[in-house]
Amino acid sequence: MVIAKLTKVKMMSDTPVEEMSFEAAMAELEAVLGKLERGDVALDESITLYERGALLKARCEAKLKEAEEKVAAITLDGDGNPAGLKPVEGL
Repeated sequence: MVIAKLTKVKMMSDTPVEEMSFEAAMAELEAVLGKLERGDVALDESITLYERGALLKARCEAKLKEAEEKVAAITLDGDGNPAGLKPVEGL
């Protein structure tokens, strides 16, 4: 399991990925990518960092989708068919 592996490697954040804000997940993802790109970590740590990065990427994608859904609403034509998107008012 990824969590068990992460205890072997110093995690960048103690916050579980599923509780992170978009900004926190993106910042940690950038740090993970930086470490992987430098190539100065052992293979086992690289694998663990890659797995953490995949979780962070998924979190960022989910938060972006959430935000997109909040700012757009589907408009319907007279027959009830989707006709496009419009901004949601009050956000």
